[in-house]
Amino acid sequence: MTCADDHSSRPGGRRPENRRRVALTLTLAAGYMVAEIVGGLLTNSLALLADAGHMLSDVAALGLSLFALWIAERPPNARRTYGYYRTEILAALANGATLVAVAVFILVEAHARFLNTPEVLGAAMMAIAFGGLVVNLLSLAILSDARHASLNLRGAWLHVLSDSLGSVGAILAGLLIWAFGWYWADPAISALIGLLIIYSSWRLLTESVSVLMESAPRGIDVDAVRDALSGVPGVHSVHDLHVWTITSGMDSLSAHVVATDGHPAAPLLVEIRRLLASRFGIHHVTIQIEPEDFEEHAACPMSRPK
Repeated sequence: MTCADDHSSRPGGRRPENRRRVALTLTLAAGYMVAEIVGGLLTNSLALLADAGHMLSDVAALGLSLFALWIAERPPNARRTYGYYRTEILAALANGATLVAVAVFILVEAHARFLNTPEVLGAAMMAIAFGGLVVNLLSLAILSDARHASLNLRGAWLHVLSDSLGSVGAILAGLLIWAFGWYWADPAISALIGLLIIYSSWRLLTESVSVLMESAPRGIDVDAVRDALSGVPGVHSVHDLHVWTITSGMDSLSAHVVATDGHPAAPLLVEIRRLLASRFGIHHVTIQIEPEDFEEHAACPMSRPK
């Protein structure tokens, strides 16, 4: 006997609201990106140009996140039985990879400027970076509640957060240049920003890859799940146990449960589903109930007609 839960509800609730949040943040980032590019060229500041380049990656990342939120709403079909939920995980992976690429570019440029440090207009640099910080802080506030809904939205939020760090770094570099003439501060702080971006994006990358590899979800001990199922009255043993994540907030489990002789399957399924939901938060469940002598019968298939 097999039981599969019916889950028509979609993870990462309030998607229309999340789409509006991302769209508004995308508009703000695109608008100020142009100002930072112009300002970086006029002031000859790598920190500003790095921040503008990062904001360009923000625009691309937010656009990708918005597209993923839209396409993930498409219903399942005969070809894609889980629907398009994994699109958000792919977007999160792309966002994480873009963050690393931007950070590497910043580090390479910073190294070149250490070797040949140009003059930078510190006061103008501070003013432009401050405007970027205001835009980024506003964007962070807009995305703050949504970042826990999915890896995709957390990736978008991380892009804006690391861009905020870039703005803070550009302000600090501008202050040091304006006050002390320390032109080396521009590449030094840019390099520090690059390292912080790599650090902040690493977990996003690893979690995205983990979901795509169908690893056990974070926070779920598969051995503990097996032990809990084995402890349910009427369960003889458990095998072929799999736990994976379809998309953020949607964990799935499948297992073959061998029932003790004479134990009815229906109440056993009810108890297993209740246990998995209450103790482990797993609701999307497929359980196959097998009698104790199932393997013996399976090992002796019926002879084929001649």
